[in-house]
Amino acid sequence: MSIPTIAASSNDTLAASLDQAINNKTKPLGSLGVLESLAKQIGLIQQTTKIALHNPAIMVFAGDHGVVAEGISAYPQDVTWQMVENFLAKGAAINVFAQQNNCALHIIDAGVNHHFGPRDGLIDRKLANGTQNFSRQAAMSRQTCEAALASGMALVADLDANVLGFGEMGIGNTTAAAALMHKLTGIAVADCVGAGTGLTSDGIRHKQDVIEAAVALHSTAIEPLDVLATFGGLEIAMMAGAMLKAAERRMVLLIDGFIVTSALLVAARLQPAILGYCVFSHCSDESGHQRMLANLNARPLLQLGLRLGEGTGCALALPLLHASVNFLNQMATFESAQVSEKAE
Repeated sequence: MSIPTIAASSNDTLAASLDQAINNKTKPLGSLGVLESLAKQIGLIQQTTKIALHNPAIMVFAGDHGVVAEGISAYPQDVTWQMVENFLAKGAAINVFAQQNNCALHIIDAGVNHHFGPRDGLIDRKLANGTQNFSRQAAMSRQTCEAALASGMALVADLDANVLGFGEMGIGNTTAAAALMHKLTGIAVADCVGAGTGLTSDGIRHKQDVIEAAVALHSTAIEPLDVLATFGGLEIAMMAGAMLKAAERRMVLLIDGFIVTSALLVAARLQPAILGYCVFSHCSDESGHQRMLANLNARPLLQLGLRLGEGTGCALALPLLHASVNFLNQMATFESAQVSEKAE
């Protein structure tokens, strides 16, 4: 399949212009901290010093995982479709936070083990009723994996937005994400596995054992797309495709927590330049996410103890993006405000 080519977001001439614009604002150099680096990053992505956020949106991808048959989740698989219903009823945390921040919300059925039928607000891209149990066989075929990537790309191709956040829902997907993390980073399985939706210490150990056995079973899966097909989820693969297309279109990518970052790991192995387009909204409380972010040299904006998923971190980080854009566009310069600059 054809993977989008992503241009490097760096540009020395534009970077210098952005530095000058930021440093000329009525403040001590660097005093707005991360907001300054965020404004510069947005400028490099949008290729301008006149940055803007246009129709911010969050896509929540939902899919089920066959590996739940191994008892790796504290919740039954039915919770996936029940939470999708909650999204459609506007009753979930992501609904509240997206509405609060005037952010469009798109719910995508990538592969939920449930028949929803035609529903207002639900984008049906179901490729299967979930993945296979990767402790016994590959989660999906390479063909299905590539179809999920392509479907994610198509969702973004005509989206009228320049900021796109990513969220997910899928019982069992922290197990898939931990397996992807281990295979793509080489970090020990024990350091990738966490409590997910609330496992006990015995449950976490069992989850680790399931992943380690599956990794041994599928030792020949090495290339990023083979790893994704073997251990991933339909929602994770579709997210990875959407991320690649969004970066190709020079959107700002808002990355949520552990599962979303696992999709980015795949996308970054395919197109490393994608990382220049990513804003990491927060560091999750899910064990392993901090190590995952460190592997990507990523600096999260927030650390709130979140481990919900759904794209909630993206929605909560949006005000910081607005603040970065607004200070660069609206704050006075030393010259315009007739304020004396620092003495040499």
